[in-house]
Amino acid sequence: MSAMRVALVNDYEVVAQGFLGMLRSYRDVLQVVEMDLRHNVSQPVDVTLYDTFAALQGDGEDVRQLAANPLAGKVVVYSWNLDPALVEAAFANGASAYLSKGLPARELVAALEAVHRGERPALAPERGAPQPVGGDWPGREEGLTPREAEVLALITQGLGNVEISERTHLSVNSVKTFIRSCYRRIGVTNRSQAILWGVEHGFRPDRGRIRLDEAGREPA
Repeated sequence: MSAMRVALVNDYEVVAQGFLGMLRSYRDVLQVVEMDLRHNVSQPVDVTLYDTFAALQGDGEDVRQLAANPLAGKVVVYSWNLDPALVEAAFANGASAYLSKGLPARELVAALEAVHRGERPALAPERGAPQPVGGDWPGREEGLTPREAEVLALITQGLGNVEISERTHLSVNSVKTFIRSCYRRIGVTNRSQAILWGVEHGFRPDRGRIRLDEAGREPA
């Protein structure tokens, strides 16, 4: 049986490359053929994984457009945010599955294979907040948590606290808490300094499309 063809959609190349590295041991069953940094897909794939890092959540227009794209195959939302209402909204937008970013590689691959077979796998993990077990995000090497990094990415994009709250489905107070902890970690004291730090450390969205060879590498 040929390997399942997968496209990853996310605005940040470090996130996309981290996902690719996480799955490097599963190339015999899963072939990532495209990492799109513009929220669409340009070639036929079996599954499109929509990573919500610093992007619209599964209830947004991006997922609806992907689900309507005949090249995208089955659309899977891949997120830290496991709010049941958000999950249902993603399904209403045409997503075939909604998977936690707390899944280890083995379980993620098994879930994607289930989606490919036409099944709807469980979110998992079901208890507590998902913890990072693989992949990557901007600022990880500086000690930023995934949520802190996401909030900083949205600050770097120019969003205010209310807009960040709406984008992430966090309360405004939670957003402020993440901002304060983020500032402490990166050694800044105000938003202007945080934006400058973010620009200098890869927190602005990338734009482009990376096509990969059968080994999951960028062609020379």
